[in-house]
Amino acid sequence: MGCSKNLVDSERLMRQLQECGYDVTHDTEYPQGEIAVINTCGFIGDAKEESINMILEFCRRKEQGDLKKLYVMGCLSQRYLQELRQEISQVDKFYGKFNWNELLTDLKKEYNATIANERVITTPSHYAYLKISEGCNRRCAYCAIPIITGAHVSRPIEEILDEVRYLVSKGVKEFQIIAQELTYYGIDIYKKQAIAELVEKISDIEGVEWIRLHYAYPTNFPYDLLRVMRERNNVCKYLDIALQHVSTKILKKMLRPVTKEQTYELVERMRKEVPGICLRTTMMVGFPGETEKDFEELLEFVKWAKFERLGAFAYSEEDGTYAAENYKDNVSKKKKQERLDILMEVQQRISNKLNSEKIGQIYKTIIDRTESDYYIGRTEYDSPDVDTEILIPINKLKLKIGHFYDVEIVDATEFDLMGKIATPK
Repeated sequence: MGCSKNLVDSERLMRQLQECGYDVTHDTEYPQGEIAVINTCGFIGDAKEESINMILEFCRRKEQGDLKKLYVMGCLSQRYLQELRQEISQVDKFYGKFNWNELLTDLKKEYNATIANERVITTPSHYAYLKISEGCNRRCAYCAIPIITGAHVSRPIEEILDEVRYLVSKGVKEFQIIAQELTYYGIDIYKKQAIAELVEKISDIEGVEWIRLHYAYPTNFPYDLLRVMRERNNVCKYLDIALQHVSTKILKKMLRPVTKEQTYELVERMRKEVPGICLRTTMMVGFPGETEKDFEELLEFVKWAKFERLGAFAYSEEDGTYAAENYKDNVSKKKKQERLDILMEVQQRISNKLNSEKIGQIYKTIIDRTESDYYIGRTEYDSPDVDTEILIPINKLKLKIGHFYDVEIVDATEFDLMGKIATPK
C-alpha cells in the first residue's frame, strides 16, 4: 500500500522470502497463498483508511479459513502499533517500517545479509524504483512522515551503485530515484549535498538508459544537479519537487523556510538552466489560515509557472503534527473542495495546451505494456503510473515491451497522447 518507497521494502522482503524457499506473489487480485503480508501506508486519512480496509479484508479471509497467517508491516503499523494490536486481534503480528526482517525469524527463517540489495521486481522488468535514503529532517507543519520514519539517513554511494548494477543485470533500463527528501542526500554521511555526484555516478553505469528524479525540496536546492541533468543524456529532464504553496505567509505557517520570491526565482532558474525541463509539483489548499488572497496568489503562480504535471490535495489534520497541535483547522471542507476544484481546472487548461503543443513532435518512447488495442508508452517526461502515457494503435505493429522507439504525436488530450511510430526521414 502507499508510495514507491514502500514498494521497494516489499520487493526486498519478497527476495528474502524467496531465498527461504517460499513461492511469493505480489498484489494478486485473488490471493491463493497461505501467508499474507500487508505493507501499509499511514500518510494521510484516505491512505490510512485504505490500509485498514485491506487489513480487515484479509482478516475476513483468515476467519473463513482461506488464510493461515496474516502479518502487517509499514508506516501505519509503525505509527499506530499498540492501537492496531489492541483493535485487530486476527493479525498474527504487526511490524513497524524498519523491523520487517523480524518476520523471517518468526517464520523460523533467517535474514540473508548477502542479498540485502537484491529484490523481486514487481514493476515491469525494464524499470525500477531506487530508494537512496530513509526518513526526513524537514519538519513541515502538516506532515506526519518524520514522526513515522525518523531522521534522514542516506545510503552510501557505493551501496546504491552496487544495487544499480544488480538491477541492470536483471534487465532494468530506467531508474526512478526516490527519497522522502532527495536534495538532502549525503549531508548526514558526507557532510554535503551529494545528490548531483550520486546521479552522475549512476549515469556512468553501462545499461542505465533513463534516470528520473523524485521528491526534491526547494530550500537550498543543489543547483549542480541541474548541470548534471543538462549534460547527461540518460538523466531525464524531469524533476518532481513538491512546492505546496507560494504565499510567503502560508509557507511560513507550514514551517517551510522559503518565500514567494524565492519560489519564483527557483522555477525560473530551473527553466533557464535546463531548457525543456518537465516539472512535477504538488500543491496544498485549505491550510489553516489560508485566505482568498493567499489562494489567489497560488492560482497566479500556477498560471505563470505552467507546470507540466501538477497534483493537489486539501489539507487534512494529522495526529501529532505541529499544525494539528498549534493551528485551528479553520477552512471549511466545502471551501477546501471549491479551491481544489478551481486549482485543478486551471491546471487542466494548462495540461491541455502543453499536450496539444506536442502534436507533430517526435519523442524517444519506452513501451510499458499493451492494453486493449494499444501499446502504452512513455517519454522521458513521464514517470510510471502518475504521468501522461502515449497510446499507439497496435494494428500490425510488433513492438517489444521495454524497448525504445521514436514516436510521433498525432493527437492529445489533457491526460494522454496518441502516437504512431515515426517514419525515418
